[in-house]
Amino acid sequence: MNRTWIKGATIVNEGTTYVGSLLIEGAYIKEVKAGSQIAMLDTDIVIDAQGYLLMPGVIDDHVHFRDPGLTHKADMISETEAAVAGGVTSFMDMPNCVPQTTTLEALEEKHAMAREKSLINYSFYLGATNNNVHLLRDLDTSKVCGVKLFMGASTGNMLVDRKEALRKIFEESPILIATHCEDQGVIRIQTEHYKQLYGEDAPIEYHPYIRNEEACFNSSQLAVELARETGARLYVLHLTTARELSLFIDKPIAEKHITAEVCIPHLMYTEEDYRTLGSKIKCNPAIKTQKDREQLRKALHTNLIDVVATDHAPHLLAEKEGGAFKATSGMPYIQFSLLSMLELVEQQIIDLPTVVQKMCHAPAEIYQIDKRGYLREGYYADLVLVDRTRSCIVTKEDIRSKCGWSPAEGKIFPASVHATFVNGKLVYNKGKILHRDAAQPLLFHR
Repeated sequence: MNRTWIKGATIVNEGTTYVGSLLIEGAYIKEVKAGSQIAMLDTDIVIDAQGYLLMPGVIDDHVHFRDPGLTHKADMISETEAAVAGGVTSFMDMPNCVPQTTTLEALEEKHAMAREKSLINYSFYLGATNNNVHLLRDLDTSKVCGVKLFMGASTGNMLVDRKEALRKIFEESPILIATHCEDQGVIRIQTEHYKQLYGEDAPIEYHPYIRNEEACFNSSQLAVELARETGARLYVLHLTTARELSLFIDKPIAEKHITAEVCIPHLMYTEEDYRTLGSKIKCNPAIKTQKDREQLRKALHTNLIDVVATDHAPHLLAEKEGGAFKATSGMPYIQFSLLSMLELVEQQIIDLPTVVQKMCHAPAEIYQIDKRGYLREGYYADLVLVDRTRSCIVTKEDIRSKCGWSPAEGKIFPASVHATFVNGKLVYNKGKILHRDAAQPLLFHR
C-alpha cells in the first residue's frame, strides 16, 4: 500500500490553522498531526509542503457538466479536468442535460458515464417534474445526492409550477431538496415590460431587473414555507439578494433542516460589471446590486449562508451573444472557485477557516457524505495544496473547460493550486494531470 507523507504544510481544517504533517496510506488519511510528529516508516513519497496551505478538497454541490447530450460545450472529462486543476475533488451534477435526469434509468446512465470519464468523485441529482413524484420512494438514498427542483424558469419539463405537485415533492422526498427559486409570474410580467420597451432583446444590463429581487424572494419564501410545513430538508441554491437572507436562521447545520448556498459569481460581481463583461456574466438568478453582494459577503461570517458553490454552467461564446433575452445564462467557473475565495481572504473579506467550512465541511455535512470534506484519520485523502507565494494569471490557454473561456480570464489571483489528491492519488500537480482512475461515487449516510 502506497504511503505519501506531506510535511510542514499550513493545515486549514475544522476551524483551525496550524503547521503540521499528514500521512496518506492508500486511499485514506492515516494520520494528521501538528508539527512533524508522524513516525515515518516505509514512505513511498515525501512532499515538503513548507509554505503551502493544505486543506480538504473542495466539494462543489452545484455544477452543470452538460453530459450527456450537450457535449459540444462541455463534457465530464473536460470539466473534471478544470475542477481538479482548481482544487475541487467532488461534484454533484444537475439534471438539465439531454436527456434530462428525471428517471432512475437516466441516473444510472450518468453514473456509468462518470465511471468512464470523471477524474473526481461524483454524484447526480434526480430532476423533479410535475409528473415523476412517484419515483422519489424508489431512490437509493445512499447514492443520490438530492432532488433538484426548479421553482422558476427552467428548460424542458422541469419547471414545477403546480402547487399540488410542489407540496407532494416536499412531502415525499426522502432526501434533500435543492431548489432553484425564481417566481415565473414576476419574470413573465417583467419580460413583457422590457419587450415593450426594447423589442425582442433588451440590453444585458436589464437582466437583473427582469429576474429581480421580488422574483427571487417570492419563490425562496414559498420554498421555505413548504419546508417548514412538511419538515422536508430544503437547500436553497444560489441566493442573490440581501432580502432573501431574512428567510434563514443563523444556527449550525446540525440544528436546522433548511440551509442555503451562495455561488461564486454572486460574491465576485455586481450589476456594474455588465458594462465590461456583458453577457459573459449573465446567469440565473441574475447578478444584482453592490449592496446585495456586500450583504451576501457579510453573511459568510454567519450561518445564514452555509455553502459556497459555483453553478458552473459552460456555454460556447457564440451562445452567449445577445442581451437580456437572447444570450444564454450561465458561465464556467469551477477552475477558479477556490482561487476566488482566496482572493477574498487576501482582501480580508473572509478568513481561511471559513473558506474551508463553506466549501468543504458544510457540503459534506448537509449532504451527509461518507468520509469526505475533512482532514481526519480514516477519511478519504481528498486534498489540495495551495501555493500562496505564487500568483495565478488566468490566460485563455490556462482555461480547461471545453467552452474555452471564463469571466475570470485576465484576472490575477493571489495564489495558485499546486496539487490535488483524489482518494490518495496525486491527480493534478503543477499544471499536469497525472491520473485519470482515482474517482469514486459519493456515498451518503442516511
